[in-house]
Parts: sequence; structure tokens; C-alpha cells
Amino acid sequence: MTTAARSVVSIKHLHAWYGESHILHGVDLEVRQGEVVTLLGRNGAGRTTTLRAIMGLTGARTGSIRIGDVESIELPPHRVARLGIGYCPEERGIFASLTAEENLLLPPVLNNVGTDANIRAMSIAEIYAMFPNLQERAHSPGTRLSGGEQQMLAVARILRTGAKLLLLDEISEGLAPVIVQKLADVILTLKRTGYTILLVEQNFRFAAPLADRFYVMENGRIVLEFEQAELPAQMQTLNELLGV
Repeated sequence: MTTAARSVVSIKHLHAWYGESHILHGVDLEVRQGEVVTLLGRNGAGRTTTLRAIMGLTGARTGSIRIGDVESIELPPHRVARLGIGYCPEERGIFASLTAEENLLLPPVLNNVGTDANIRAMSIAEIYAMFPNLQERAHSPGTRLSGGEQQMLAVARILRTGAKLLLLDEISEGLAPVIVQKLADVILTLKRTGYTILLVEQNFRFAAPLADRFYVMENGRIVLEFEQAELPAQMQTLNELLGV
């Protein structure tokens, strides 16, 4: 990934609150076009809040969040999504009373950031080619899907929107190794297609081979940034920060 790549997300001096709780304390972060960037940190470090702040889902926010050329810090969540962002939250948000296919039919098509013609809203057939398990469970209600199937559905659903920037929160958590590997393969496929991905993960072994760059958070701040090539040299520091 070259430094000349266009910035898709540029966050500067971001502070965020939930009520009176001050969670983010001046976060600076950038994700460039076509990158997979992983945001690491222990529970409570502020990683999920960073994703939610990008989407406008926290309380008060100050600082700057630019999506492409648009300053979004004052925009409501539905306007942020229309900038071409797909958000897969940790809780997945599957509609339990709807079938897997009905869940896939719900998302609207978004206005995309950037001009990459390779990325568009995926068809149901394309989703099933990427996630064969979902085709097998197409007519099963959300309540009858396994945890892994629900996670695949949550990721697949945002690909139906045509979003080019994907925010993925702990998508490997609690899943069987075979499902985790499938999700890793999907991320690598999406990267090759040209998607830009910001991945929040606590599973370091899952995240390490996927990312072009890494940020580490602690107490609502970015405390370390490095590239994939620097990973071996950073392992001791990562062990101290994350216990990996």
C-alpha cells in the first residue's frame, strides 16, 4: 500500500462521549483506499466506540471525521451511511423473525465514496457464491442460524449495500476455527476487489495476516501505529500492550 493512496477515512483529534463518560481522548487515525487496517486493544480501550463515532452513534463528538472529501462530524447516522459505509456491529443485528434471505433483501443501496467501478451492491447470487452456507439456510429464520451463520449473514448484508468502506467489529469473536478462516478468506477477497476495511479485533492471530497497517488503542487513545512489515519488530511491545 503506497502512501499516495487516497484517504477514505481521516480522523483527527476525535473526542467522544456516552452521556457524561468521556471515552475517546483525541484519536488520530487514517485509512487509505484499498487498505485493511486493524484497530487492536484490550476490552474497554475505545475501539468499538471509534467505529460507532465514525457512524455518528455515540453521544457528543468533537474533532474531525472526514469520509473521502466530506466532513461528517456533524452528520446524523443515516447521512453518514449514505457516504458509502457498511457497519457490521459486534452484536450483528440480525432480524430473528426473518429468514436469512429476507435479511439480505432489506439493505438499501448506498451512494458510494470514491470511483472504484469494481465495487457495487452484490446480488443475492453473488452473496451465495461467497457464503454457500447462507444459501443452504436461505429459508431458515434468524433464530435458527448458528453463531457462525449469523456472523456471515451480518457481513453479507452490508455487502448488499454497495458500500466501499466496511467497518467490522469483532467478527471472529466466539466462532469455530473453520468459520474464522472463512471470514479471513472473505476479507482477503474483498481486499483484492478494492474494498477498504477498518477491522476491530481482539483475536490477534486472526487479524495479524490480514492488515496492511495496525493501530493499538489504550484508554481511548492511539498509543502505537505500525505497518505489516514492522510486525515482527513490534511483537514484544504488542505482548506488553495486549498480552498476545
